[in-house]
Amino acid sequence: MGLMLPSPDSPRERARTLVAHKDAIEAEIGAQADILKANSCDMTTPLVDREGFPRADLDIYAIRRARTRIIELRNDLRDVTDDIGKVLEQIYDPSAATSVSSTSASVEVSLQPSNTEEEKLKPFARVDGIAPNSPAAESGLRREDLIVRFGHLTRSSFTVAASLQPLAELVSVSENRELAVQVLREGETLNLKFVPRKGWGGRGMLGCHIVPYNAV
Repeated sequence: MGLMLPSPDSPRERARTLVAHKDAIEAEIGAQADILKANSCDMTTPLVDREGFPRADLDIYAIRRARTRIIELRNDLRDVTDDIGKVLEQIYDPSAATSVSSTSASVEVSLQPSNTEEEKLKPFARVDGIAPNSPAAESGLRREDLIVRFGHLTRSSFTVAASLQPLAELVSVSENRELAVQVLREGETLNLKFVPRKGWGGRGMLGCHIVPYNAV
């Protein structure tokens, strides 16, 4: 009996393909940024002197070409990141209803609450620590908060109770994108806005330690 390979049309295979494409785009953005660094400039550095003449100390053609390419790649990166988010919803949100168009391969994911909303609102993770000045701190997240929703993820999105892998994957493709987070704090339900990002001065894009939570 031969080895059964996963279908290239399965959500997980599409996710792998999209992530590989995202990595390639980010690598090319880095290469184009190196061209700018080699000329000691960035996306906004003036290319003309005070008299309005092209600066002789810069490779104007290479800089303009790199800037144009970076803008194109950033647009591509935004699109592929959105696509990854939609595929991850299909993988980790069993209640998401998908509709495939007869004229295209695009997938629309329904975000309407399902009949299992009561189950979904049970917490699946606990905040074990918050770093000062982190995205988590800025969002209003606090230690001991119980997370019931993170973006599109709910308790039913986690098939392995001891793993928060779906959350880590969502964060990895959500840099600088606002995510809605719902938590329970001392019996009260709170809705927060979370923007994962790098460069805040600490590790990761959240700045908090989140652990699995199983309600008794």
